[in-house]
Amino acid sequence: MGKLLRYLFDAFIALMVVLCILPFGMMLVTSLQKTTTLDFKISWDKFTLDNYIHLFSAQGLGKALLTSTIVTLLAIVMNVLICVLAAYGFAFKKFPGSEKIFWIYLLTLMVPGQVTMIPLFLMFKKMGILGSYFSLAIPFIGAFGVFLIRQFMSSVPKSLLEAAKIDGASDFRILVRIVVPLIRPVLVALAIFTFLNAWNDFLWPLITLSSDEAKTVTLAVAQLSGKFLTQYGMVMAGSVVAFTVPFLVYCFMQKSFVQGIALSGIKG
Repeated sequence: MGKLLRYLFDAFIALMVVLCILPFGMMLVTSLQKTTTLDFKISWDKFTLDNYIHLFSAQGLGKALLTSTIVTLLAIVMNVLICVLAAYGFAFKKFPGSEKIFWIYLLTLMVPGQVTMIPLFLMFKKMGILGSYFSLAIPFIGAFGVFLIRQFMSSVPKSLLEAAKIDGASDFRILVRIVVPLIRPVLVALAIFTFLNAWNDFLWPLITLSSDEAKTVTLAVAQLSGKFLTQYGMVMAGSVVAFTVPFLVYCFMQKSFVQGIALSGIKG
């Protein structure tokens, strides 16, 4: 009876895995065909790479990939840098009202991003940076990273910091030489979170980018759909390209990502 339940459980897990993989398999197969319909029919004689060639030669997906890459890297660098500095201040540089300010800051997590889009749009427009790489990356700097890093920093022994101060080390040197190496896993986790959010963002670039030449990957893929007729092979090819980049990043960084999440959960 026990073996039967185990076999049934394994079969159920295998079925769930197949159901999860099936949409991606359909996406890949459709991307290799020129078709205006979505179905499970596979025409082996119609397989072609023309959709991918047309994406980069005529649709400008290469430039969109470059734009998304620059915006994503800017978002990662700014978010990690600012969150590390803020978390260090909240964790080790106590001042009157620091805890209250920290929890008030965390309340911003409850505000939906759609609420702040219009104020950000008007602010960036008056600053003259609307539509720039920085305006696309700045909204990804938030309280979540500060909270995540601060919880991890709380596990750093204060005796290390006190010993460094006795030796004459400045706060900046303590942060760079002692704290950052100890919290590297959570920094990787935050970088991956930021990467996924920035790479897959659609609404904010749609609002702020007015030129068809300056567009991110998500906008480029969305514009592949026609008003009256859609080449689903082309759309799926763009989706495959947009999906492959974050998938490869996660595969290479999976160990550090899981380690960072696990340690932040245990030590926080």
